[in-house]
Amino acid sequence: MAINLQKGQRINLEKENGAKLQSVCVGINWGAIEKKGLFGFGKSKEAVDLDGSCALYTEDKRHIDTVYYGSLRSKDSAIQHSGDDLTGDLNGDDGLDNEVLTLDFSKLNPSVSYVAFVLNSFRGQDFGSIPFASIRIYEGTPKRVNEVFAKYDIANNPGFSGHTSLVMGVFYKKNGEWKFNAIGEPTRDRKLEESINTVRQNYL
Repeated sequence: MAINLQKGQRINLEKENGAKLQSVCVGINWGAIEKKGLFGFGKSKEAVDLDGSCALYTEDKRHIDTVYYGSLRSKDSAIQHSGDDLTGDLNGDDGLDNEVLTLDFSKLNPSVSYVAFVLNSFRGQDFGSIPFASIRIYEGTPKRVNEVFAKYDIANNPGFSGHTSLVMGVFYKKNGEWKFNAIGEPTRDRKLEESINTVRQNYL
């Protein structure tokens, strides 16, 4: 059964049968904003471009790689990005993730000790204005969900209102095993580069 991540919660990467997860997907699902027409008549959709990205750091917190819409694969091929979604769901929640980042722990460069996932609103649209937005961590592929490991609701948390960027969480290596720290903190960052620096300074 999936758990709702709470800020600061640290979890082991174990499946229900006790086996360790060797790979995970981080999926982000969101919807376009519904706008009322002139004088309240009619409706239209405003596209929402959220960008899921991840940054890799060494044990001494040195940033060595980034996977995002402009670079869809890490240097060691351990992380894959499904591609940039520029609009969000235009016709309501279809239940599918708009962007998925896949992480294979077995392929990670041994020098990597932290893998941080961040979310940025490309056009600066407030998280509080988006009708639905959620993150889920699961075992499977971008097109097939085998077992949801954890989920995180963005749109229904008032703490995210007024913000356009978020540190989702950090996978970290401890005693040779990977664990997950659910950060869930909105930031004032406007660009991905700022988010990468914020993670390095505050969340590793």
